[in-house]
Amino acid sequence: MKTKLIQVTGICILLALITMNVSGQSNDWLLGNFQEKSRMETENESTLILTNGLISRTFSTSPNGATIGFDDLVNDETLIRSIRPEALVEIDGIEFEVGGLQGQPIHNYLKKSWIKDMTVNPGSFKYSSYSIHEIEERFQWKKRMEWLPKDMPWPPKGKTLTMTYKADDATINTLLGEKDSDINRKVLLEDKFAVLSSNWEIFTAGASDRSSFINEGKAGEIMAMSNTSVYAEQSLPKNTRVIKCKLNNGTDISDTHGLGIVVVFPDKKVRLAFSGTYGFTFSDGVQKLNSRRESYTPYYLRLEINGNELLASVSTDNLEWKQLGKSETGGKLPLKVRIGKTDGQGANTDDENKGDRSRCLVENFMVLGDFKNQSLTEAAEQYQYLKEIEVQVHYSIYDGLPLISKWITVKNNSGKTVRLNSFTSELLAAIEPRNDQMELDAWLLPNITVNTDFACGGSDESKSYEWTKDPLYLTQIDYQRRNPCLLVVKPEYGPEQSIESGSTFESYRVWELIHDNWDRERKGLALRKTWRTIAPWLTENPILMHVRNADDQSVKKAIDQCADVGFQMVIMTFGSGFNIEDDSDKNLNRLKTLADYSHSKGIALGGYSLLASRRVSDKDDVVMPEGMKPRFGNSPCLGSEWGQNYFKTLYNFYEKTGCDILEHDGSYPGDVCASTEHPGHEGLADSRWEQFQTIKDFYRWCRSKGIYLNVPDVFYLNGSNKTGMGYRETNWSLPRAEQEIIERQNIYDGTWEKTPSQGWMFVPLVQYQGGGAAATIEPLKEHLPHYGQRLANLFGAGVQACYRGPQLYDAPETRDVVKKWVDFYNEHKAILNADIIHIRRPDGQDYDAILHVDPELDEKGLLMIYNPLEKEITRNIKVNLYYTGLSETAMIAKENGNSVKYKLDGAYNATIPVTVPAKSQTYFVIK
Repeated sequence: MKTKLIQVTGICILLALITMNVSGQSNDWLLGNFQEKSRMETENESTLILTNGLISRTFSTSPNGATIGFDDLVNDETLIRSIRPEALVEIDGIEFEVGGLQGQPIHNYLKKSWIKDMTVNPGSFKYSSYSIHEIEERFQWKKRMEWLPKDMPWPPKGKTLTMTYKADDATINTLLGEKDSDINRKVLLEDKFAVLSSNWEIFTAGASDRSSFINEGKAGEIMAMSNTSVYAEQSLPKNTRVIKCKLNNGTDISDTHGLGIVVVFPDKKVRLAFSGTYGFTFSDGVQKLNSRRESYTPYYLRLEINGNELLASVSTDNLEWKQLGKSETGGKLPLKVRIGKTDGQGANTDDENKGDRSRCLVENFMVLGDFKNQSLTEAAEQYQYLKEIEVQVHYSIYDGLPLISKWITVKNNSGKTVRLNSFTSELLAAIEPRNDQMELDAWLLPNITVNTDFACGGSDESKSYEWTKDPLYLTQIDYQRRNPCLLVVKPEYGPEQSIESGSTFESYRVWELIHDNWDRERKGLALRKTWRTIAPWLTENPILMHVRNADDQSVKKAIDQCADVGFQMVIMTFGSGFNIEDDSDKNLNRLKTLADYSHSKGIALGGYSLLASRRVSDKDDVVMPEGMKPRFGNSPCLGSEWGQNYFKTLYNFYEKTGCDILEHDGSYPGDVCASTEHPGHEGLADSRWEQFQTIKDFYRWCRSKGIYLNVPDVFYLNGSNKTGMGYRETNWSLPRAEQEIIERQNIYDGTWEKTPSQGWMFVPLVQYQGGGAAATIEPLKEHLPHYGQRLANLFGAGVQACYRGPQLYDAPETRDVVKKWVDFYNEHKAILNADIIHIRRPDGQDYDAILHVDPELDEKGLLMIYNPLEKEITRNIKVNLYYTGLSETAMIAKENGNSVKYKLDGAYNATIPVTVPAKSQTYFVIK
């Protein structure tokens, strides 16, 4: 049974290779054998192809710039099914498409023959020019070679294509439309629902205590059961002429209580609303008109008072309107407006036939008055400045990786300050891997791993992108058209940034990793290679200690012991008395003296600081919108006066002391802040963007200074080195024997998507969160077998842990055990920091094993095998060596023994006889 288990791993690898059309190892990019370089090709005068031989992205340049192809060249498969704009930008309250083509007949697939008949949106920013150059570094990285297993290139090798787009006369003419268009009316009221204005009064009929006009802190997001009422109401100005609202029907399929607008007159209510899944309804108490809608969501709904009539219209783009009906007003003026879900009469009741709980969204609300006293020429002149704004869309493709990055910049040459309200930097209509009628949680996403450098708390990147349903994909199988096959990259809030004339705004970046099959190990290897390429500082892997007390004597003792056994870093841990916020000369001078002493011993020194998950004051904490709580329960706002001073203190501390490590706990988790009093942001809409810039700029500065960053949140792409490998802190309060296998499980599970250097583990030399003597290793010399096992677990995996206590050793024999495993790690440092192939997960019932692989090293593999049993075991283990790059034979040596030549079978397997003593481990070096 044991041999068969490992054989299955080999079969999986072989099947994966067959699936992706790779014939053996000779051309496998994961083995470093793929030699093609990134380049740009021109198919004809209006087609550009950015390719590296593994993937390609093809662009038209006429009649507009657009992605017209995105291909996986390994499997000869296309990745997209539909052409979309290259970006969206909302400038001064007006949203523009950037590039793109329109007129595709269906969106299941894209035929090249259709492209020549597709047209440019006249209101878009249009392609102007392109440039191509080498990938540039995103920020500076001061390499610490003593922490690196090998030198890593920065910036990565590859090419960047930049395509420039500009507005033209057609953009402005489309914007203006006719002289009597809404753009020329006076704006009386406008609400984008960043927060809920006090002008609104909220009504719910009480069908459920969950019914709300604010869901998860988002004003205007309605949570309610179908066919129930939830709406907001406010009075209308007397000179109201147009009421317009952008509404997203979301998952609501109410027949009687659809999302919409109700205008309250003295004698009646007029209602325009969604109806069911595919319709609209218009009613005024006398008539009721139903109409079918073609696309799913969102829609603009518009009610205009024109003489004695009220005209009802709908639009998908806010430009072309379809009139649905009209109602006589008798010259009466409207009194109030209701936005949301009402009953069929526009009132606050619930239907007897209530449906499932659903969400829908009010995105924007406007009340317009009479036309401005302005000629069409004057109105056109008002928007000429748009032609002096350039939107550049950038694409980087990487040598030897099926990876592409994308971002936008907005350059303002207009002579005036403009406001970038929001942006969407990617709209990728991907081929769906599963097309069926199913429940929402059963969808299979496209085989693309997406990462952004706007990621914050934990592994949560939902604030920066999402796979969502495609409103144009009307011909999919799912009846409610819910297949999440459209990648949308945009910030959840804002950014609401002013761009002064002569300045440029830069968005965050998205990386799209195209997988060549679905095998879990191969997908993990691809992601790990991507991390090492685009964030190579995370391969820095110093051996570190958490010293329990921060007084001079304790810190010096830790430094001396680290230097003695080969550790490289001392962190003054939480609860040690280290206080980075004490900016007194006395404290700074003391820490500088300690840092100088530490550096004289070749040891880096720094400490712990808590940023979020703490309360500062009512004045300085984040002000969360109604219904929302800070991610960690409490958090200061980075844009508050306290937040600004905190970061000034951090910069000053590292400049003055020369320390070179920060463990930044509870880093910025992405909380928003609705305060309008904080100096670092204006309000809710720009609060996340501004706070993120603060933390991003600091981490990038640290990277340029060689300051190591232990951060439990996902800031890899902005300079952090490590997060937790993945563990539950309270587990380190369990009895020692139980910690051993859990530790190996955590490492086994954590390294599917992380490199060994990318995550830290934890070793409680003294008590941590309880457990008493049974949970801790001190006195170390009394628990040497366990201490040795923990060292073997961690150094054998290439994973560094926080050894938390007052000392690393307490006797010569303890020192010898620590030194033994540090020496082992240093002897095999390069291969131990290489990728892990997962052989057998720890379960306490038999051996567990991992295989380090790097085909570019002399030591191409290192196999670690652990025996948790109370008896010696002997096994013949079949290990797949494909990712070592070896194809026919392998020289394999047990520990420091002589090498034995093994012949590999046709699936790259070697069968290795293994004997491991009870509760111990062994390793094999493969060349």
